[in-house]
Amino acid sequence: MNQIKTTTDENKNSKPAKTESITTVPEWITKTINGGSFRHVDLETGTNGWASPPGNVFTLRSHNYFTTKQKSPGGDYLLSLAAVDWLKSTTNKLDHILSRPDNRVIHALKTSKSRSFIFAVNFQVPNYNMVLYFATQKPIPSDSLLHKFINIDDDSFRDERFKVVSNVVKGPWVVKAAAGKFGAFVVGKTVKCSYYRGVDYFEIDVDVSSSAILAALTRLMLGYVTSLVIDVCFVVEAQTEEELPERLIGGARICSMELSSAFLVDDDDDEKKSLQ
Repeated sequence: MNQIKTTTDENKNSKPAKTESITTVPEWITKTINGGSFRHVDLETGTNGWASPPGNVFTLRSHNYFTTKQKSPGGDYLLSLAAVDWLKSTTNKLDHILSRPDNRVIHALKTSKSRSFIFAVNFQVPNYNMVLYFATQKPIPSDSLLHKFINIDDDSFRDERFKVVSNVVKGPWVVKAAAGKFGAFVVGKTVKCSYYRGVDYFEIDVDVSSSAILAALTRLMLGYVTSLVIDVCFVVEAQTEEELPERLIGGARICSMELSSAFLVDDDDDEKKSLQ
C-alpha cells in the first residue's frame, strides 16, 4: 500500500485543522497528508479527496447534558487528521491495516522515529476500505476517557462507547433522509467492530456489511458518491456526569469521492505477509 505521492495543492493543504495535540506539523505527518491516491483537498471547494473541518460543525453532549439534554459545538480535536486512504481489494475486506508492512502511514511513523501515536478507523465495505488516520505527539492523559478506551482490556466497553457523528453537507435529499437515521450512533451496538492495539497505534475495524441496514445505506451512498460531501467525527460517548463534556477524537470531510480513485491493494501482499 505504498501509494504514489500526489502534488496537487500540496503547498495549500500541508497542514491539518487546528488541534490541541499538534501545533507544529511533523515531517512524517506532512508526508502522509500529501501522499496517497486519495488526496488532501480544499475544505470548501475540493473534490475527490478529504479535508479536516472545524470541530464546531459537530455538536456533542455538553457539561450539563444529563440535566438539560443540551449539546454544544465540538471545539478542538484531541487528535489531528493525518491521512485518509480509500483502498480496493479483490478480497472481501482488509483487516488490521496498521499491521501491514506496506501501510504508508505506519511506515512514515516508524521511519521518522517519532513518539507520535496513531488512532485509525477502518470502515470495511465489500471490496473497499476507507481508513481515517489521526495522530498526536503528546501523551494521551491517563485520566481521560480516550485513554481508558484505548487501554482497557474489555471490548464490550468499547462496543458500548465508540460513537460516530456524521452529517451530509451536500447531497441529494434521498441520501440526507436515509443518513439522518445514523446522524449519531454507537458503532458497536450496530455493527461488528474489531480492535487492535499496538505500541504506537490503536485501530478500529468497522465491518459495515455486518448490519443489513447500514450496508444498504452504504450502497445507496456509493450510488451518489460523486455528489456527496460528508462530515464525520468520532467520540467516546460520555455516559456519566463525570465524563462530560464529550470530546472530539478527530473528524474528516469526504468530498465528492470517485470510486475509481481507490488504491488497489494486491492480494499477493496478504500472501507474502502470511509467509513472514
